Amino acid sequence: MSTAMNFGTKSFKPRPPDKGAFPLDHFGECSAFRERFMECLRDSGYESSACRQRAMAYLECRMDRQ
Repeated sequence: MSTAMNFGTKSFKPRPPDKGAFPLDHFGECSAFRERFMECLRDSGYESSACRQRAMAYLECRMDRQ
């Protein structure tokens, strides 16, 4: 019964993800979408809400290609 109340013995230590854990666009399949998004950001003074549609298009491209 005393083991159920022993919360402090294990502590979680976060660590960064392993190298390569996030999928990268190695083949440049979505680079055109990314460039359009970055151009929009530069033109809007880095106001991301103005470029929401381009961001969604870029993320869709990334998800479609896993």
